Amino acid sequence: MIRLCSSSETRAKLLHDFGIDFVQSGVDFDEDSIIATCSKEFVYLASVGKLQKAEMIYALELPLLSADTVVVGSNGEILRKAKDEEDARYILSVQSGSKISIITAMHFKGSKFYFNNISSTTYQFLEFKQSDIDAYIKSGDWMGKAGACMVEGFCKPYIKSVHGLESNAMGLGVEVLQGWIDFLKN
Repeated sequence: MIRLCSSSETRAKLLHDFGIDFVQSGVDFDEDSIIATCSKEFVYLASVGKLQKAEMIYALELPLLSADTVVVGSNGEILRKAKDEEDARYILSVQSGSKISIITAMHFKGSKFYFNNISSTTYQFLEFKQSDIDAYIKSGDWMGKAGACMVEGFCKPYIKSVHGLESNAMGLGVEVLQGWIDFLKN
């Protein structure tokens, strides 16, 4: 049993789908306090901040799993969670017809171990249809998503190519986590 230190429904679904026993305990961490121009530095600092906050609250009674994800546009711009509909439209316009990278940092810490990983998944998208963008914005599904991106939802029909783990792009490299869990069992 592990403690997922995130309120993300997608991360919880990934753990469930991989048969990993967990309890979900989101932590409140102010990502806006992070000053970083490098995407990997940002996700590392955000995920470490969540881990440290969780450790203060829960100690290590269960192994802690924290993660954070950002989307990076082809120009290197960090595309964080959209603040409002206008911001979501801008972020989606940067991704439409472009190559993006989705970078996830995760940390898995118990009383006798500590693993961390930063992975990237790169997508080439076709041009998004304006009517699909409008429907997606209206649905609100973009809220709380790094880069307003849902590779398992809105973006799926627009994927031209992908390099890397889809689970990583969804916010948690579960295949990497499973390797750590298997290693600890042996």
